[in-house]
Amino acid sequence: MKCYGILLIVFISFIIHQTTSSYLDCLTTTTESLQECLNSSFSSFSLQEVLESRNDARKMFQFGYDSYMKHAYPHDELNPIHCTGRGHDYTDEDNININDVLGDYMLTLVDSLDTLAILGNNSEFKRAVNLVVENLSFNYGHQVQIFEVTIRMIGGLLSAHLLIIDSNEPFGDLKPDFYDNELLYLAHDLASRLLPAFDGTHTGIPYPRVNLLKGTHQNVCRHCINETCSAGAATLLLEFGTLSALLNDPVYHSTSLRAVNSLYNYRSNSTGLLGNVINIQTGKWTGSMSGIGAGLDSVYEYLLKSSILFGDGQQYKMFQDIYSKIQTFLRKGREKCNSGNGFHPIHVNVDMNDGNIMNNWFDSLSAAWPGVQVLYGDVEEAICSHLMYYAVWKKHSFLPERYNWHLNQPEVTFYPLRPEFVESTYLLYRATKSPFYLHVGREILQDIEKYSKAECGYATIHDVHDKTLEDRMESFFLSETCKYLFLLFDLDNPLHRDGEPYIFTTEGHILPLKYPFREKLANLYDKDQHNYMNTHMPGKCHKMGSKGNLPVQMKYLQQVLADVGVTY
Repeated sequence: MKCYGILLIVFISFIIHQTTSSYLDCLTTTTESLQECLNSSFSSFSLQEVLESRNDARKMFQFGYDSYMKHAYPHDELNPIHCTGRGHDYTDEDNININDVLGDYMLTLVDSLDTLAILGNNSEFKRAVNLVVENLSFNYGHQVQIFEVTIRMIGGLLSAHLLIIDSNEPFGDLKPDFYDNELLYLAHDLASRLLPAFDGTHTGIPYPRVNLLKGTHQNVCRHCINETCSAGAATLLLEFGTLSALLNDPVYHSTSLRAVNSLYNYRSNSTGLLGNVINIQTGKWTGSMSGIGAGLDSVYEYLLKSSILFGDGQQYKMFQDIYSKIQTFLRKGREKCNSGNGFHPIHVNVDMNDGNIMNNWFDSLSAAWPGVQVLYGDVEEAICSHLMYYAVWKKHSFLPERYNWHLNQPEVTFYPLRPEFVESTYLLYRATKSPFYLHVGREILQDIEKYSKAECGYATIHDVHDKTLEDRMESFFLSETCKYLFLLFDLDNPLHRDGEPYIFTTEGHILPLKYPFREKLANLYDKDQHNYMNTHMPGKCHKMGSKGNLPVQMKYLQQVLADVGVTY
């Protein structure tokens, strides 16, 4: 079996089992029958439940999107409590929490374009494209973060463009009558404004920020410092490579590829691990923590995904190398997920130089790691990694931004509606077909609806303890969180049909593998310059058991729930 059949989320129709009991009913059972009851309830999910959950996910997206269009557009984000829009903070240019992301470029609308297509709202997709084409401009002297503007804006524009020009129309007719590659031109315009961030760095790793009109000089970009997180250096390749292929211009791909290769070459000589913050001029690590969460998560993701999308064997070997080092130095716990004794496996944060544990927490971004493991074909390990995040979600109804696994309590208590745990849940369901993940997805859906819904959208959870809210709905809620929830329950979506393979960017934008990215990029280089085309990627897929079974033995599920403090 070809692993990248799983990797590319290409699956055919499957059986949905009828529900025999709800896991909530198990609360009234005796201790002796609890295990049997839980196993029975988690191992079934009726077609009616699937359809109801799909409808709930659709309504969630629609309420958030409609609220943004009514109360916030053309601003970047929606304030869902006060029903107002949010854009660049002109009163405090040092407010990088806002200004790194918001540049007065209709962020939420652009970020949501392909979600509209995936949900089948073709008329609104065309209307939204028209609004973008007529009104979007980057002629503002804003300082923005390279990473955020690339994955949200360039990724959103390119994904929508590729959907429009697909002559097979897997999602139906998405092409507006007027369309003449305007989204591609906008992506090109924006990317060209980011290129100065790569100038004047001795390593080829870009500055973390750039002024969209004036570049990176300190006089016009006060936060264009010489330090960047690893993810900021290595999470541009899918979008920049796609742009190069569409434009027949190698500069974007080669520039981002140089940054990735440079970062990899600065890995520790003793452990082979990457740190989380690097000096772009000297290549010295100023942050030596190595983990699978913030600052590093999408580095691993893009090494693997670029090897799939572009057929780059070098990127695949780099991913394999780093993956093995992560499993050696960061993974703690029993050796096997579904057998043996010992505490539940977990990935910890270590010092890149010696592999010693640096702290006792993981962050919510690390919940994307099980999804990366699925893409790699290491499904059993993905199942195990996912269970820890599920247990924390089960206890708090959300994933806190940072969780202390030693004390079993949140350290940073907010939850901004992040998609990483939802994404991994979706990918694990596509890989295993275990109804357990449908139950998990429904819990996520119900918790967000119950606690996060505000007057005009869905608000950030300020504190997972008391469920107080913050007045912000980030664009990734519509671009990713709602998208993955809908896809989890939309069994017949074109994304799931054989012969229509796509890959998700780190912002949840879809890129079609049938587009000849490999050929186009290979033609831009000399044959000896890059290792493209016909790259064979050996798989690690493990055959799963019966679709109706839990993904792990019940005793291991009960163990991790008990360890975190979940009681029935």
